[in-house]
Amino acid sequence: MDSSESLEELLMMNSEESLDEFLQSIPKVHRWGNNDLVKLNGVGIDPKYVPNAVRALNDFKPLPNDVILASFPKTGTTWLKSLLFSITYRSFKESLANIHPHVLVPTIEVQGFEGFESSTHDSRRLYATHTPYQILGSTHDLSNCRIIYITRNPKDTLISMWHFTNKMKDADGSLPLEEAIENFCSEIIPCGPYYDHVMGFKTASLEKPEYIFFITYEELMEDTKTHVKRLAEFLGCPFDKEEEVEEVVKNCSFDILTSHEVNKSGDFTSWFPVPFSSYFRQRNIGDHKSYLDAKTIEHIDALTKEKFHGAGFMYGI
Repeated sequence: MDSSESLEELLMMNSEESLDEFLQSIPKVHRWGNNDLVKLNGVGIDPKYVPNAVRALNDFKPLPNDVILASFPKTGTTWLKSLLFSITYRSFKESLANIHPHVLVPTIEVQGFEGFESSTHDSRRLYATHTPYQILGSTHDLSNCRIIYITRNPKDTLISMWHFTNKMKDADGSLPLEEAIENFCSEIIPCGPYYDHVMGFKTASLEKPEYIFFITYEELMEDTKTHVKRLAEFLGCPFDKEEEVEEVVKNCSFDILTSHEVNKSGDFTSWFPVPFSSYFRQRNIGDHKSYLDAKTIEHIDALTKEKFHGAGFMYGI
Protein backbone atom coordinates (compact mmCIF):
# COMPACT_ATOMS: atom_id res chain seq x y z
CA MET A 1 0.00 0.00 0.00
CA ASP A 2 1.43 3.38 -1.02
CA SER A 3 2.04 5.79 1.87
CA SER A 4 0.05 8.59 0.21
CA GLU A 5 -2.90 6.27 -0.30
CA SER A 6 -2.55 5.23 3.35
CA LEU A 7 -3.08 8.80 4.55
CA GLU A 8 -6.06 9.40 2.27
CA GLU A 9 -7.70 6.19 3.46
CA LEU A 10 -6.89 6.99 7.07
CA LEU A 11 -8.59 10.38 6.94
CA MET A 12 -11.81 8.67 5.83
CA MET A 13 -12.00 6.44 8.91
CA ASN A 14 -15.13 7.21 10.93
CA SER A 15 -14.85 4.73 13.81
CA GLU A 16 -12.22 3.53 16.27
CA GLU A 17 -12.73 -0.04 15.08
CA SER A 18 -12.00 0.76 11.44
CA LEU A 19 -9.04 2.93 12.46
CA ASP A 20 -7.56 0.14 14.60
CA GLU A 21 -8.06 -2.37 11.82
CA PHE A 22 -6.39 -0.06 9.32
CA LEU A 23 -3.40 0.56 11.59
CA GLN A 24 -2.94 -3.16 12.08
CA SER A 25 -2.71 -3.58 8.31
CA ILE A 26 0.13 -1.08 7.88
CA PRO A 27 3.63 -2.60 8.07
CA LYS A 28 5.73 -1.41 11.00
CA VAL A 29 8.83 0.16 9.51
CA HIS A 30 11.10 0.02 12.54
CA ARG A 31 11.32 0.35 16.27
CA TRP A 32 12.33 3.63 17.90
CA GLY A 33 13.12 2.71 21.49
CA ASN A 34 10.20 0.65 22.77
CA ASN A 35 7.82 1.90 20.08
CA ASP A 36 7.00 0.62 16.61
CA LEU A 37 6.61 3.23 13.90
CA VAL A 38 4.32 3.23 10.89
CA LYS A 39 4.83 5.49 7.89
CA LEU A 40 2.02 7.69 6.61
CA ASN A 41 2.81 9.96 3.69
CA GLY A 42 6.43 9.07 4.31
CA VAL A 43 6.31 10.31 7.91
CA GLY A 44 7.25 8.07 10.84
CA ILE A 45 4.58 8.04 13.54
CA ASP A 46 3.81 6.01 16.65
CA PRO A 47 0.44 4.32 16.00
CA LYS A 48 -0.98 5.34 19.39
CA TYR A 49 -0.91 9.01 18.35
CA VAL A 50 -2.63 8.40 15.02
CA PRO A 51 -6.23 8.87 16.32
CA ASN A 52 -5.48 12.38 17.61
CA ALA A 53 -3.54 13.16 14.45
CA VAL A 54 -6.51 12.07 12.34
CA ARG A 55 -8.83 14.28 14.38
CA ALA A 56 -6.48 17.23 13.98
CA LEU A 57 -6.16 16.73 10.24
CA ASN A 58 -9.89 16.17 9.74
CA ASP A 59 -11.53 18.53 12.22
CA PHE A 60 -9.22 21.37 13.12
CA LYS A 61 -10.04 24.65 11.38
CA PRO A 62 -7.32 27.29 11.81
CA LEU A 63 -8.62 30.79 12.49
CA PRO A 64 -7.03 34.00 11.19
CA ASN A 65 -5.80 34.91 14.68
CA ASP A 66 -4.30 31.50 15.48
CA VAL A 67 -0.61 30.97 16.22
CA ILE A 68 0.96 27.62 15.34
CA LEU A 69 4.34 26.66 16.79
CA ALA A 70 5.67 24.03 14.40
CA SER A 71 8.83 22.02 14.98
CA PHE A 72 10.59 18.73 14.64
CA PRO A 73 10.85 17.12 18.11
CA LYS A 74 13.68 18.24 20.39
CA THR A 75 14.67 21.36 18.47
CA GLY A 76 13.81 23.99 21.10
CA THR A 77 10.05 23.47 21.25
CA THR A 78 9.69 23.75 25.04
CA TRP A 79 11.66 26.98 25.22
CA LEU A 80 9.78 28.53 22.30
CA LYS A 81 6.44 27.49 23.82
CA SER A 82 7.43 29.46 26.93
CA LEU A 83 8.48 32.49 24.90
CA LEU A 84 5.40 32.51 22.68
CA PHE A 85 3.06 32.07 25.64
CA SER A 86 4.74 35.03 27.38
CA ILE A 87 4.58 37.18 24.25
CA THR A 88 0.98 36.31 23.41
CA TYR A 89 -0.62 36.20 26.88
CA ARG A 90 1.27 38.91 28.77
CA SER A 91 -1.31 39.30 31.53
CA PHE A 92 -0.91 35.58 32.35
CA LYS A 93 2.88 35.61 32.71
CA GLU A 94 2.70 34.02 36.19
CA SER A 95 1.28 30.85 34.61
CA LEU A 96 4.77 29.71 33.59
CA ALA A 97 5.76 29.41 37.25
CA ASN A 98 2.99 26.91 37.97
CA ILE A 99 2.07 25.18 34.72
CA HIS A 100 4.39 23.25 32.40
CA PRO A 101 4.91 24.84 28.94
CA HIS A 102 3.57 21.71 27.23
CA VAL A 103 0.31 22.07 29.16
CA LEU A 104 0.04 25.78 28.39
CA VAL A 105 0.68 25.20 24.68
CA PRO A 106 -0.68 21.75 23.78
CA THR A 107 0.53 19.73 20.82
CA ILE A 108 -2.62 18.81 18.93
CA GLU A 109 -1.62 15.40 17.61
CA VAL A 110 -0.41 14.30 21.06
CA GLN A 111 -2.82 15.86 23.57
CA GLY A 112 -5.87 15.94 21.38
CA PHE A 113 -8.10 18.64 20.04
CA GLU A 114 -10.35 19.47 23.01
CA GLY A 115 -10.12 22.93 24.49
CA PHE A 116 -8.90 24.84 21.46
CA GLU A 117 -12.29 26.26 20.59
CA SER A 118 -12.64 28.11 23.89
CA SER A 119 -9.32 29.49 25.03
CA THR A 120 -9.33 30.63 28.63
CA HIS A 121 -6.84 33.39 27.90
CA ASP A 122 -8.28 35.49 25.07
CA SER A 123 -9.46 35.18 21.50
CA ARG A 124 -6.03 34.23 20.14
CA ARG A 125 -5.33 30.50 20.19
CA LEU A 126 -1.79 29.21 20.60
CA TYR A 127 -0.94 25.60 19.96
CA ALA A 128 1.86 23.40 18.63
CA THR A 129 2.39 20.63 16.12
CA HIS A 130 5.14 18.29 14.93
CA THR A 131 3.18 17.57 11.73
CA PRO A 132 5.31 18.23 8.61
CA TYR A 133 4.29 21.09 6.35
CA GLN A 134 3.94 18.63 3.47
CA ILE A 135 0.91 17.21 5.31
CA LEU A 136 -0.28 20.23 7.30
CA GLY A 137 -0.24 22.55 4.30
CA SER A 138 -2.12 20.08 2.11
CA THR A 139 -4.93 19.42 4.60
CA HIS A 140 -5.48 22.88 6.10
CA ASP A 141 -6.04 26.42 4.89
CA LEU A 142 -3.15 28.17 6.62
CA SER A 143 -3.43 31.37 4.62
CA ASN A 144 -4.31 33.67 7.50
CA CYS A 145 -2.88 32.18 10.70
CA ARG A 146 0.71 32.72 11.83
CA ILE A 147 3.23 29.86 11.92
CA ILE A 148 6.51 29.98 13.84
CA TYR A 149 8.94 27.19 12.99
CA ILE A 150 12.10 26.39 14.92
CA THR A 151 14.85 23.99 13.92
CA ARG A 152 18.15 22.92 15.42
CA ASN A 153 21.47 21.47 14.29
CA PRO A 154 20.73 17.89 13.16
CA LYS A 155 23.47 16.36 15.32
CA ASP A 156 22.25 18.12 18.48
CA THR A 157 18.67 17.18 17.57
CA LEU A 158 19.66 13.52 17.28
CA ILE A 159 21.37 13.48 20.68
CA SER A 160 18.49 15.29 22.36
CA MET A 161 15.96 12.84 20.88
CA TRP A 162 18.06 9.89 22.00
CA HIS A 163 18.24 11.15 25.60
CA PHE A 164 14.54 12.01 25.62
CA THR A 165 13.49 8.60 24.29
CA ASN A 166 15.45 6.83 26.99
CA LYS A 167 13.66 8.89 29.66
CA MET A 168 10.32 7.41 28.63
CA LYS A 169 8.46 5.23 31.08
CA ASP A 170 9.75 1.63 30.93
CA ALA A 171 12.44 2.62 28.42
CA ASP A 172 15.37 1.33 30.54
CA GLY A 173 17.88 2.67 28.03
CA SER A 174 16.16 0.66 25.33
CA LEU A 175 17.52 2.79 22.48
CA PRO A 176 21.30 2.39 22.07
CA LEU A 177 23.04 5.43 20.61
CA GLU A 178 24.31 3.40 17.65
CA GLU A 179 20.75 2.42 16.76
CA ALA A 180 19.51 6.00 17.12
CA ILE A 181 22.24 7.18 14.76
CA GLU A 182 21.41 4.49 12.20
CA ASN A 183 17.69 5.29 12.34
CA PHE A 184 18.27 9.04 12.05
CA CYS A 185 20.53 8.64 9.03
CA SER A 186 18.12 6.12 7.48
CA GLU A 187 15.27 8.62 8.00
CA ILE A 188 13.34 6.22 10.25
CA ILE A 189 12.53 8.47 13.17
CA PRO A 190 9.37 9.87 14.82
CA CYS A 191 7.94 12.74 12.75
CA GLY A 192 10.78 12.26 10.29
CA PRO A 193 12.58 12.36 7.99
CA TYR A 194 14.18 15.30 9.83
CA TYR A 195 15.59 16.95 6.72
CA ASP A 196 12.28 16.83 4.83
CA HIS A 197 10.49 18.25 7.87
CA VAL A 198 12.82 21.23 8.08
CA MET A 199 12.91 21.92 4.35
CA GLY A 200 9.13 21.78 4.08
CA PHE A 201 8.75 24.73 6.45
CA LYS A 202 11.90 26.48 5.20
CA THR A 203 10.60 26.50 1.63
CA ALA A 204 7.14 27.62 2.75
CA SER A 205 8.66 30.46 4.80
CA LEU A 206 10.44 31.78 1.72
CA GLU A 207 7.21 31.64 -0.26
CA LYS A 208 5.04 33.14 2.51
CA PRO A 209 7.28 35.21 4.82
CA GLU A 210 4.32 37.25 6.05
CA TYR A 211 2.72 34.10 7.49
CA ILE A 212 5.64 31.79 8.38
CA PHE A 213 8.47 32.84 10.70
CA PHE A 214 11.48 30.50 10.42
CA ILE A 215 14.19 30.58 13.08
CA THR A 216 16.99 28.32 14.26
CA TYR A 217 17.67 27.37 17.85
CA GLU A 218 21.18 28.76 17.47
CA GLU A 219 19.90 32.17 16.32
CA LEU A 220 17.49 32.33 19.24
CA MET A 221 20.24 31.40 21.69
CA GLU A 222 22.70 33.93 20.25
CA ASP A 223 20.40 36.96 20.58
CA THR A 224 17.20 36.04 22.39
CA LYS A 225 16.12 39.61 23.06
CA THR A 226 16.25 40.70 19.42
CA HIS A 227 14.33 37.66 18.22
CA VAL A 228 11.69 38.00 20.95
CA LYS A 229 11.01 41.50 19.63
CA ARG A 230 10.88 40.17 16.07
CA LEU A 231 8.42 37.46 17.12
CA ALA A 232 6.18 39.99 18.84
CA GLU A 233 6.17 42.20 15.74
CA PHE A 234 5.46 39.21 13.49
CA LEU A 235 2.45 38.34 15.67
CA GLY A 236 1.19 41.92 15.57
CA CYS A 237 1.70 42.61 19.28
CA PRO A 238 4.95 44.58 19.58
CA PHE A 239 6.31 45.56 22.98
CA ASP A 240 5.89 49.13 24.19
CA LYS A 241 8.83 49.09 26.57
CA GLU A 242 12.27 47.51 26.49
CA GLU A 243 11.75 46.36 30.07
CA GLU A 244 8.87 44.13 28.92
CA VAL A 245 11.14 42.33 26.48
CA GLU A 246 13.81 41.87 29.11
CA GLU A 247 11.25 40.43 31.53
CA VAL A 248 10.06 37.86 28.97
CA VAL A 249 13.64 36.81 28.18
CA LYS A 250 14.47 36.49 31.88
CA ASN A 251 11.32 34.57 32.82
CA CYS A 252 11.90 32.14 29.94
CA SER A 253 15.59 31.61 30.62
CA PHE A 254 16.79 28.06 31.24
CA ASP A 255 17.76 28.87 34.84
CA ILE A 256 14.37 30.36 35.71
CA LEU A 257 12.30 27.70 33.93
CA THR A 258 14.22 24.85 35.55
CA SER A 259 13.80 26.44 39.00
CA HIS A 260 10.00 25.99 38.94
CA GLU A 261 8.80 22.96 40.87
CA VAL A 262 6.42 21.93 38.08
CA ASN A 263 9.37 21.64 35.68
CA LYS A 264 11.38 19.59 38.19
CA SER A 265 8.56 17.11 38.60
CA GLY A 266 9.07 13.42 37.90
CA ASP A 267 5.33 13.02 37.31
CA PHE A 268 4.17 11.49 34.04
CA THR A 269 1.31 12.99 32.06
CA SER A 270 -1.58 10.99 30.69
CA TRP A 271 -0.73 11.98 27.13
CA PHE A 272 3.01 11.29 26.90
CA PRO A 273 5.12 8.79 28.90
CA VAL A 274 7.93 11.20 29.85
CA PRO A 275 8.33 13.07 33.17
CA PHE A 276 8.01 16.86 33.10
CA SER A 277 11.64 17.22 34.17
CA SER A 278 12.89 15.47 31.02
CA TYR A 279 11.96 18.44 28.85
CA PHE A 280 14.79 20.43 30.46
CA ARG A 281 18.05 18.49 30.04
CA GLN A 282 20.48 21.17 28.89
CA ARG A 283 20.59 24.14 26.55
CA ASN A 284 24.09 24.06 25.07
CA ILE A 285 24.89 24.31 21.38
CA GLY A 286 27.21 21.55 20.18
CA ASP A 287 26.22 18.96 22.79
CA HIS A 288 26.67 16.24 20.16
CA LYS A 289 30.45 16.60 20.38
CA SER A 290 30.36 14.77 23.71
CA TYR A 291 28.65 11.74 22.14
CA LEU A 292 29.45 11.39 18.43
CA ASP A 293 32.81 10.31 17.04
CA ALA A 294 34.50 12.02 14.10
CA LYS A 295 33.34 9.40 11.59
CA THR A 296 29.68 9.77 12.61
CA ILE A 297 29.89 13.56 12.54
CA GLU A 298 31.41 13.40 9.06
CA HIS A 299 28.62 11.09 7.88
CA ILE A 300 25.81 13.29 9.24
CA ASP A 301 27.50 16.41 7.87
CA ALA A 302 27.58 14.78 4.42
CA LEU A 303 23.83 14.14 4.69
CA THR A 304 23.29 17.73 5.78
CA LYS A 305 25.23 19.07 2.81
CA GLU A 306 23.16 16.91 0.48
CA LYS A 307 19.76 17.66 2.02
CA PHE A 308 20.20 21.28 3.16
CA HIS A 309 23.09 22.84 1.26
CA GLY A 310 22.01 21.15 -1.95
CA ALA A 311 18.66 22.91 -1.59
CA GLY A 312 20.26 26.28 -0.85
CA PHE A 313 19.86 26.19 2.94
CA MET A 314 23.40 26.67 4.26
CA TYR A 315 22.90 25.34 7.77
CA GLY A 316 23.65 22.46 10.09
CA ILE A 317 27.40 21.78 9.80
